[in-house]
Amino acid sequence: MEAASIRPTPAGGGPSAAPETETRTTETPGTGAWKPADPAPLGLAGFAMTTFVLSVFNANLVNEKGLPVVLGLALAYGGIVQLVAGIWEFRNGNTFGAVAFCSYGGFWLSFWALEVFYAKQIGGNVGHAVGLYLWAWAIFTAYMTVASLRVSAAVFVVFALLTATFILLAIGAVGSHATVTHWGGYVGIATAVAAWYASFAVVTNSTFGRTLIPTFPLAPGGGGGGGGERATREPAVASASTPGQGSGPGGADGPGGRAPEVGRPGI
Repeated sequence: MEAASIRPTPAGGGPSAAPETETRTTETPGTGAWKPADPAPLGLAGFAMTTFVLSVFNANLVNEKGLPVVLGLALAYGGIVQLVAGIWEFRNGNTFGAVAFCSYGGFWLSFWALEVFYAKQIGGNVGHAVGLYLWAWAIFTAYMTVASLRVSAAVFVVFALLTATFILLAIGAVGSHATVTHWGGYVGIATAVAAWYASFAVVTNSTFGRTLIPTFPLAPGGGGGGGGERATREPAVASASTPGQGSGPGGADGPGGRAPEVGRPGI
């Protein structure tokens, strides 16, 4: 909508003889509103890559002497980038995505700090201390798995596998069971693949404007395929959307669509 206004002249103190008009554009409520990008694919990607690299070491598929390579990823991609994605989810009104991304961003930052600064200071039984740390994350992940049942199948699989990963790693750490830790590494690799799938689905569906990669929304009215932009929107905030119209770790489905699923957290 165009509107004209009269401005006082800078020097004369009153309206100029020939009123100056300025044209300004106003937005009609409900139309042309700014729509933020969906942070879910980014958060999922950061989580997936960092989890994958660490899990390869946990599974003993590569020499453990290369483990420090994980630290850079844990600090930057799994930590800071995922934390930023979580903060952006708060702005989008996606409680599930915000809690998930901020929490796991914090996990990777704490992992980095533990390895760089504090691990050598742990006295007594180190395995028990690390096991306690992992059991705490297993508990958190378990109840997030329950919440993910209102998001999408893609997100649920990620959280179910991640819960199993933490449990196996915790058991392995407490009892110094190398074999159980290796199992945890293999399940962690599966977790990373599931998170990559969710990220791939959300970003692809959002970019193409239609559902190409399904995320299988679980919330009522979430659609049947996986196409919008955010899949991790919470039911109270998200609304079903047609493919291409993102809604909520993707649009009508995905950890990042506006309809609850993995699209948004899509994680």
